[in-house]
Amino acid sequence: MNPKLPYVLLVGAAVIIFILSCMLLSRGRRSPSCESQPHIVEKTGSTSQSLVFADLTPEELAQVVRYLQGNLGVQLVDASRAKPSDNCIASVDVQVPAKAEVLQFLDGGGARPRREALAVLYFGNQPDPNVTEYVVGPLPTPVYHRDVTVQKYGGKVPYHRRPMLGSEYEQVGVFLETVAFAAAPTFLKEVFEYDGTNVAFQTTAPHGFRSGDRKSWFIMFQNVSGFFVHPVGLEVLVDHSSLDISRWVVSRVFYNGQYYRDMVQLESAYVQGRISVEKVRKAPRDGDFSSMKPRAPAAALLPLQYEPQGPRYSVRNNHVLFQAWSFAFGMSVNTGLRLFDIRHKGERVAYEISVQEALSVYGSNCPGGMSTRYMDGSFGIGRYTSPLVRGVDCPYSATYVDTHSLSETLSPSKRKASLCIFEQNLGSPLRRHYSNLQSLYYGGLVNSALVVRSIATVGNHDYVWDFIFYQNGAIEGKVQATGYASSSFLHGDGLRYGNRVWEHTLGTIRTHSINYKVDLDVGGVKNSLVAHDMAFEMTRAPWSPEQQIERPRLTKKVLDTEDQAAFRLQSKMPRYVYFAANSKNKWGHQRGYRIQITSFAGDHIPEASSMERAISWARYQLAVTRRKEEEPTSTSIYNQNDPWTPTVAFADFINNETITNEDLVAWITAGFLHIPHSEDIPNTVTVGNSVGFLLRPYNYYDLDPSIYSHDGVFFTSEQDFTACEVNPLACLPKSASCLPNFPPFTYDGFQN
Repeated sequence: MNPKLPYVLLVGAAVIIFILSCMLLSRGRRSPSCESQPHIVEKTGSTSQSLVFADLTPEELAQVVRYLQGNLGVQLVDASRAKPSDNCIASVDVQVPAKAEVLQFLDGGGARPRREALAVLYFGNQPDPNVTEYVVGPLPTPVYHRDVTVQKYGGKVPYHRRPMLGSEYEQVGVFLETVAFAAAPTFLKEVFEYDGTNVAFQTTAPHGFRSGDRKSWFIMFQNVSGFFVHPVGLEVLVDHSSLDISRWVVSRVFYNGQYYRDMVQLESAYVQGRISVEKVRKAPRDGDFSSMKPRAPAAALLPLQYEPQGPRYSVRNNHVLFQAWSFAFGMSVNTGLRLFDIRHKGERVAYEISVQEALSVYGSNCPGGMSTRYMDGSFGIGRYTSPLVRGVDCPYSATYVDTHSLSETLSPSKRKASLCIFEQNLGSPLRRHYSNLQSLYYGGLVNSALVVRSIATVGNHDYVWDFIFYQNGAIEGKVQATGYASSSFLHGDGLRYGNRVWEHTLGTIRTHSINYKVDLDVGGVKNSLVAHDMAFEMTRAPWSPEQQIERPRLTKKVLDTEDQAAFRLQSKMPRYVYFAANSKNKWGHQRGYRIQITSFAGDHIPEASSMERAISWARYQLAVTRRKEEEPTSTSIYNQNDPWTPTVAFADFINNETITNEDLVAWITAGFLHIPHSEDIPNTVTVGNSVGFLLRPYNYYDLDPSIYSHDGVFFTSEQDFTACEVNPLACLPKSASCLPNFPPFTYDGFQN
């Protein structure tokens, strides 16, 4: 062997290592970490002004609790362990000041409104049990409380209307296990292999057929992951109306298509062999078909969105600034995500945009399913806002915001990362044109919008709530539905009420209706409602009179009264309905914002129903009324448990008052019919299950405001479109060739 060969090999290896090192180093120089640019500077005072709408801080919530404990003269039990016969604090939320007072502060240099809380208390331990609402203030150090119950509702709120506490559900669970199930040990053991842990239950609502009832069907499922689609055929009607838990009783039992007086009768019939038993195959703890564990291993990394120079929006306290947009946000315990003081180019276009209610009406041939009309605001859309998973629920690099609340406890709770804010490149142009006639050019603008999102998990349903802000001055309110389909045990004529989705599982038909409050202030507080549409007219061609032309023309109508502005759910509505200002644009048109609804709602419950008035907002796809402080919401948390005598009936808001040149509110209902199908297993996807509305400028500006966006692209055939100064997209290989600074993945949801 040549003695020089080892040295040659060593030198060659050193050269290769040197080359590879240079390549790695040069690659590192080409892909540095992305660096944020300085954040947008806000106008002085804008952030502090938005605090007039801010949710209560943990310190303020704690102060309210301490004040109530020391100044009501009664003992308050922690609601998390309260019995129906106890006094307790159900919830505490911010009391948003009156609009006139807020506008005087924001626009007129008036004093900052007093900061107050609204506390809902259950008084079960007194001769006349009732629900009372107090306004407590001023914060942060309260010294007074006012009972506002009669002022808001015209009388006391009867105790039977109170939303069920978590402790009451637990007490019913104990009753079922220790009293109801104890009466049918043989049936439960032999049919369900019941061991005290393998059965889960889901409640229904409303609780009965008339005011004062508190009788609930509890549907039994296998206690596995995704239990909502594992019914076992047993449902129990519990009368829990008494404040004395020892007096609760089973009123009726249903099993596999047959009704029984109670569990004793069911047990007797089973022992005597008089029951048709349908044994359900025992599911593993992961739920088997209902498990959301992926059936495929991870593969190539999914596409990600990042911000090469950091966020182009700012979030300070409850105030958001994005390009020409600014607004304040909050999270109501009952109704969830809401926005205030929404401005575009410095001018207020809406005072409030908020979720009001999410209603679902079910059908089934089982008692629990056929009697269910869930009004999720009663359970708490904001209360059940769930922690968001970075990279799935929102983009990985979104801004995540913690929210705080006090509900069914004496201590404030933090909901970690329960709201996210992000700018999203929607992957399509907001507008564009390619010209190859006369002159040769391309002009376009990417559709990049700001999204504010929260996701509420109320029982089996997950609602993705979005408010989206576009560069052309449009706002979108959107909800996407996912989660598990609720189900019934398949028996008899069950296929009249849905589709079979597993061996014993009937995916039950239901309607979903979502109600929003939109308080538009277009060019000022006073607006009118105008409808534009089209009609064909027949005319003779002026240049050829013997020929007829059918041409569309514009129709215009001012809607003068609330009755004219109330459009029934399935009725034909003018395609252009807009709030008109008292000012005009450069071209002589009234400045306006148009309401455009996206909905494929099922039918509304018949108005002859004894409970329809409680959900009468769902009669209308759009209803515009005069804004009144005494009509702050379209419904009430008390309507769920007494829909037969509703605490708030939206139908009463519409009384033919004049709505010309008034402060107006639009109540928008969007919805969809859901007939569950096999692809809803393991759970429902958001695709196709998205409804909402758009608020679009209509002659509000003299031209499209997005023409002033910094993101616009324009070049001609005569320009060098590879030059950065001509075409900013040409700079991307250099300006966006950086590695995003993704924070480590964390999740605190299981600690909430």
